[in-house]
Amino acid sequence: MRSTVSQTVARIDLDTRIQYGMMLLFGTLCLVAAASPLGTLTKAVVVSALFGFTGGLWVSHLVQIIQEAAASQPEGDQ
Repeated sequence: MRSTVSQTVARIDLDTRIQYGMMLLFGTLCLVAAASPLGTLTKAVVVSALFGFTGGLWVSHLVQIIQEAAASQPEGDQ
């Protein structure tokens, strides 16, 4: 059975969809800032901050996934 993109996204819980959306937003803003005609120092600060937000969201998402996987393990399998 084939699932569409909208069906796949609908199966993802709300927290994960928000995290993915924010990662996409900050990642896109990071790329836009890198290509912008700002001064070198300003561009470096803005891109670094946006990349930091993106990376922080990614690490937070990974921690959440690991916590959920650990919580779903039966007691004897830990």
